[in-house]
Order: sequence, then structure tokens, then C-alpha cells
Amino acid sequence: MQERINIYKKEIILVGTVHVSPESVEEVKETIEREKPDTVGVELCERRYETLTKKKQWEEQEIFRIIKEGKTYLLLANLLLSNFQKKIGEEFGSEPGAEMMEAVTIAQDNGIPVTLLDRDISITLRRAWNSMGITEKLKLIYALIAGFFVSAEDVVEELKDLDIITELMEELAEQAPGAKKVLIDERDQYIASKILESEGKVVAVVGAGHVEGLKELLQRGYVSREGLDDIPKGRSWIKYISYLIPVAFLIIVLYAFFSAGFDAIVHILWLWFVINGSLSALGALLAMGHPVSIVTAFLAAPFTSLNPALAAGWFAGLAEAYVRRPRVADFEGLRDLGGFRDFYRNRVTRILLVIAFSNIGSTIGTLWALPYILNLL
Repeated sequence: MQERINIYKKEIILVGTVHVSPESVEEVKETIEREKPDTVGVELCERRYETLTKKKQWEEQEIFRIIKEGKTYLLLANLLLSNFQKKIGEEFGSEPGAEMMEAVTIAQDNGIPVTLLDRDISITLRRAWNSMGITEKLKLIYALIAGFFVSAEDVVEELKDLDIITELMEELAEQAPGAKKVLIDERDQYIASKILESEGKVVAVVGAGHVEGLKELLQRGYVSREGLDDIPKGRSWIKYISYLIPVAFLIIVLYAFFSAGFDAIVHILWLWFVINGSLSALGALLAMGHPVSIVTAFLAAPFTSLNPALAAGWFAGLAEAYVRRPRVADFEGLRDLGGFRDFYRNRVTRILLVIAFSNIGSTIGTLWALPYILNLL
């Protein structure tokens, strides 16, 4: 899939690829050798380029940093996506990103400058998450989980039909317009800007889903990427709720004290502790956490639920990481996760599951405990 664009005496050849297709690898090679461009651009950012070239693995200290910075869900989503793509690539007989690396290799062998066209993946993911409403986020989580139960062979057959790319873009726009704007439209704008800044004749290797959008933008002759590297703050209503919870709890406790006395406060605190702690511990148990992690979740949840800056899963995850320290094989195995069973077996991903499930349990416990206690007054 190729498009040739001539604008202001500048020639641009867009090569649209399927990221796990061996045919795309061959097409990239033939195009660069035939066109002999002044610049080769690839749909990679610096972070993804290093991952493909250096096969960078996670280190133990990075896991602790991720937990402390609250980036567990982003890492889980990234692992789900990358390993599903790897599974599809195995069906095609091609490594994910092979066509991009082929373009880089050929360009370097021929002394052609290489431009990394894409925006940093972490910025893209954070902007996408912050741009989505709660319904879109739930749909995305469902899609990520459901992807593990879809046959790779079925997906491969669909990907062989390039028309499916258009259908997927249309479906994404309908189901998650916020995510589509960031993942597709903004990146089209970013990539187009980098292409126009590249020297001379350019061969740009991009995903097939970007070709139509890039073609339209490039024909304008000028595209700005101002503001696209910024990370806007997410929707604040969730933060407001997290601050309202301790206020509401304090009001309930004070009301109970003045209306029913000290015994009522003891009963309320006991219910809060048991409900919140039990559900958070249940989450850690479902993640197959170590008994120490389960107990930690139980003890931490009643307190962290009243502090917007803390989360029960962080403490449970740190306990899991300390008791079951990830081994070298676990870090190396992050690239070979085949399904949910592997996520439970791998110590790194099990830490992430303990964090996620403990937090979910604590949230459910909070939303259940408050109205339950209120009804008893």
C-alpha cells in the first residue's frame, strides 16, 4: 500500500504496512532500493526504537519505580498489546516491527539518514487515557482483556484484507472517539510534521491505518505539532470524589458520635475496616498474591481509601515484590507472555495484577461500605 505525494518540489512516498506482515518487510526493502531517497522515516519513537534494537529488558528497580509512580495500569496495557501483537506476528512468521527495522537497516547500509517520526509512546498513552471518558475506558479495558481470547488465526485472516484497516479505524472512532483522536489523528499530525521537516526525497514507512490521514495532511504543505508533546491533566471529577470520600466518612463518624455515642463509632470503624480490607484482600487473592501481600492489602485498604494520595495496591504490590522478588527469567519472559496464565506465572506481571486487583477491591469496598454504613444510622 503506497501513496506518492509531490508538494513544493518535495517528493514523499508513503509505504503503508501491516506491522506483523512479512510481505510488508519485503515491500519496504524493494521501495527503498528502488526510490533511493534522501531520507527514510519510520513510525517509531526513540523509546520504541531502543526496545527493538537493544531488546531492553525491565530491571528490578524499575518495577519498584513503576509501583511508586502509579504507572501499573499503563504498563499492564502495554504488555497486553505488545504480547498480543507478538502472537499475531508468530502466525504471520514475522517479528512485530520487522518492517521498521528493515527500513532502518537498509537506510544505514546505504548511508541514508533515518528520521524517527512518531511521538513518544508514553506521552501518547497518557494523553489517550486522559482524553477518554469512563465509558471509553471501560470499553478499552474490555477490548484488551477480550483480545487474549481471540484466535490469532482469525485475526491474521482479517489483517490480510487491507479493507479491514479502514473498518477498524471507523470502529475506533465510534467506540472511543477520545482515544481515536490521540492514537490516530494526533499521531498523523505529528508524523506529517516530521516528514515535512525531513530533507529531500522521503520514503516514510508507517502503519496502513495512517496512510489516508497523512496523505490529506501532507498535501497542505505545512503541519504544526505544537502542544502535541504536552500531557494535559485528566478529568478532575474522579479526583474530587477521592477527596469527598474522607470528608463524607468524617461527617458520618461525627453524626454517629453525637446521635448514638462512642459505641456507634466503634461499630462504624469495624465495618469500614472489615468491608474495605476484605475486598482489597480478595483482589490480591484473585491475583494469586503471596499471603503477606494479601494481609498487607487487608491492613492498608481501610486507611488508603481515606487518603487520595495513596492506594492499597501500592503497598500490596511492594510487599509482593519484596517477598517474591522477580528473577532474571521473569524479566526476560515479559516478551513471551502467551495468555493470562503466563501473567500469573510471571513474577513481574503478577506484581502488577496484585496492585490492580487490590486497588479495584478497595474501590468496590469503599463504594459499598459508605452507603451501607449510612443506612445503619
